[in-house]
Amino acid sequence: MGAHDHWLERWAAGNTNFHRRSVHPALPRHWRPRGGTVLVPLCGKSLDLRWLAELGHTVLGVELAERAVRDFFAEQGLTFDRRDGTLPAFAARELPITLFCGDYFAFRTPPCDALYDRAALVALPPDLRRAYAAHTDSLLHAGAFRLVVTLEYDQALAAGPPFSVPADEALRLWPMLEPLERYAADDVPPKFRAAGAALTEVVWRSRAPA
Repeated sequence: MGAHDHWLERWAAGNTNFHRRSVHPALPRHWRPRGGTVLVPLCGKSLDLRWLAELGHTVLGVELAERAVRDFFAEQGLTFDRRDGTLPAFAARELPITLFCGDYFAFRTPPCDALYDRAALVALPPDLRRAYAAHTDSLLHAGAFRLVVTLEYDQALAAGPPFSVPADEALRLWPMLEPLERYAADDVPPKFRAAGAALTEVVWRSRAPA
């Protein structure tokens, strides 16, 4: 089974314990911008999308599974217009949120002002992460604000996804980041609990200008 099939089957089966039922706490604590376009790769049906839009951003999410996209609009009580393109776009009528459905590596857009990555980097195996970071860079303005959340755990105890992303790898991919906080993850998937693997979330943000 390919990576795409894995995620599509999980959404089809409703096996989505990676979905948070609240806004991620890193957003109100560490998000800086108050306007502009925010890129949210592999966004699922995250409540974070609405939080960013209500703060005043234009939000561009990219998600593989159409089930997740449609669930987002239904659960948020939003209506949408669908536009065809390389990746079909679902644009909310009530808020500045557009979700593109398909392969993230096929997504193209004028450069965005900020990146929010809570679930993308950790969803990708090591052999795809460098290509993911390079493609993401191509979708952002130089100097764009970034807020990234990674996970660290002993992968000898349990296998991803979500994957452990060591700090040195995160900094090789995006040297402009600095770690802000580390804490025990509060929504540990069952397979990690069963294996006795302790998950640590690490929050990274663009360094403040000198």
